[in-house]
Amino acid sequence: MADDRAVHLRLIETTDLHLHLLPYDYYADRPMPDIGLASAARLIAEARAEAPNALLFDNGDFLQGTPMGDFIALEGGMREGDLHPVIAAMNALSFDAITLGNHEFNYGLDFLKKTLARAAFPVVSANLLKGPGDQATLVKPYALLDRMVQDARGESHPLRLGVIGFAPPQVVDWDRHMLEGQLWARDIVAAARTWLPEMREAGADVIVALAHTGIGPARHTDGMENAALPLARLDGIDALLTGHNHLLFPSPLFAALPEVDVPAGTLAGKPAVMGGCWGAHIGLIDLLMQREGGRWRVLGSRSETRALAPAPHIVPPAPRKLRGPGPARVAAAVEDAHQATLTAIRRPVGHSARPLHSFFAHLGCSAALALVTEAQRAYVAERLSDPGLRALPILSATAPFKAGGRSGPMGYTDAPAGPLALRHIADLYAFPNAIAALRVTGAEVLEWLERSAAAYNRIQPGARDTPLRNPEIPGYNFELIDAIDVTYDLSQPARYDSRGTLISATARRVVSALFEGQPVAPGDEFILCTNSYRASGAGGFASADYENLVFRDERLIRDILRQHIARQGTIDFKASGSLRFAPVPAAYAIFETSPAARAHLDEIAAFAPEERGLSGAGFLRLKISLSGAH
Repeated sequence: MADDRAVHLRLIETTDLHLHLLPYDYYADRPMPDIGLASAARLIAEARAEAPNALLFDNGDFLQGTPMGDFIALEGGMREGDLHPVIAAMNALSFDAITLGNHEFNYGLDFLKKTLARAAFPVVSANLLKGPGDQATLVKPYALLDRMVQDARGESHPLRLGVIGFAPPQVVDWDRHMLEGQLWARDIVAAARTWLPEMREAGADVIVALAHTGIGPARHTDGMENAALPLARLDGIDALLTGHNHLLFPSPLFAALPEVDVPAGTLAGKPAVMGGCWGAHIGLIDLLMQREGGRWRVLGSRSETRALAPAPHIVPPAPRKLRGPGPARVAAAVEDAHQATLTAIRRPVGHSARPLHSFFAHLGCSAALALVTEAQRAYVAERLSDPGLRALPILSATAPFKAGGRSGPMGYTDAPAGPLALRHIADLYAFPNAIAALRVTGAEVLEWLERSAAAYNRIQPGARDTPLRNPEIPGYNFELIDAIDVTYDLSQPARYDSRGTLISATARRVVSALFEGQPVAPGDEFILCTNSYRASGAGGFASADYENLVFRDERLIRDILRQHIARQGTIDFKASGSLRFAPVPAAYAIFETSPAARAHLDEIAAFAPEERGLSGAGFLRLKISLSGAH
């Protein structure tokens, strides 16, 4: 039982900020309420005011994700001694420690080191290494934070808090074109087992894991990406701050997983939290502890997330005196970078004769994606030097990186017809991926298409309200290949699961795949243009590995796209290739997209779309027919 000697320790988490520092949408060039670290500073100040002992942590993926990040890394530059705005903002908020996520490496190791150089707090990561097989970590594996904490009587006690960090080991593959020979990764659980005993020996009373890893399978496998549950099982870890998935925990979403207690907010019995993304939420873990015989014991815990935008039926709490720096301090720290970014994104690039959007990418209708694939193909075609490779037909693949899902109904590419500014280029291609090309067979092209087909649910004859999209497949793991006319039969089961694992060797959704009017044969050979992320094997696409790599360039696809548009002046083209669905008798499906798609429904007239209102998340629900030819 707790008494007045008990200590209430609060752990506050931000995670997956992706450089959303201000409540601003740089793609649309307009304010975007209810996101951003400056806005979350209010929640952080309130959380600090409620607890006498509070510490603030960031769980990674803070460096990339908005045009501000690209401008600083690729145009503004980072000289030795410069203060990156995200570090300036975190310094202003007095973070206690942070860890690294996978997107910290999108701009290369040198840029990351310059960014971290002026952090006024420890940066920890235990499983990212300087060399193969050694224990020399890129940053400190852990930190020991000595704090004086107050109990319920107001008396102070010494507490040594151990903080250890982890990142998905896949980071060395996802950014291999920049990290090869410079960074290595260990399995998360193996790294934890190495360092946890040393932390205890160094006097850590309580150990908190800053785990940039999702809540996934309970069974541990070496090198797993989402390892929060196996990590939580380890003796020595007292609490976990998780992330990477852009989701919320505690949440009913995870209720079916073994060893997950949503009401208690625990994973394998350990208090845990996941605070969403973009600064729209913060995560809180409250630990009730008591010191007995010179040692601290956790008596109980509570986990929760708090949103910038409370649900309409929730009465906001009464104003209280806030503790610590607030939104104004953060906004002031990043104002110069914000203004420089606005100037950059408003620079003209070219002109488009048609709207460029991703509202209907999963229906095979997207001039935006067709423009990206055209630019990739043109760039690679000009630079293939091997005569044998130049003789092969060139295909080009890309994904609708902005296609709703967890990004919400505003998370779509939407560039209107007319002038194209730099912000539209960032909207068309949201990630700083470099160009790459693979040599693939026709059989591998067919498997690539089957992997993409997993993005759809199975639609049975006579279906009326089956959601078209499989929510487990994010937009970036659904690919369209230009120059291929593919037809999917969605009445068939998927061949691959959400991770790209083969689940049915006999299942086939591709009923037709034509190149220049002829069926793609297994023995055919092609050059397939893609990006560095995909070429490294990310997403589980057949043949997407370095063994098939025949072209690699450090040039970012976003820069290639910008030059392609500038060279043409006015963009007006006919897409090469198509995506169709085989008729499913008397079948209808529900397709969710942005409400802004209403202005473009004529583009999908073949699906006879009928509006069915908005979903609870704000998506436009369209009833579409799959019984005819599309």
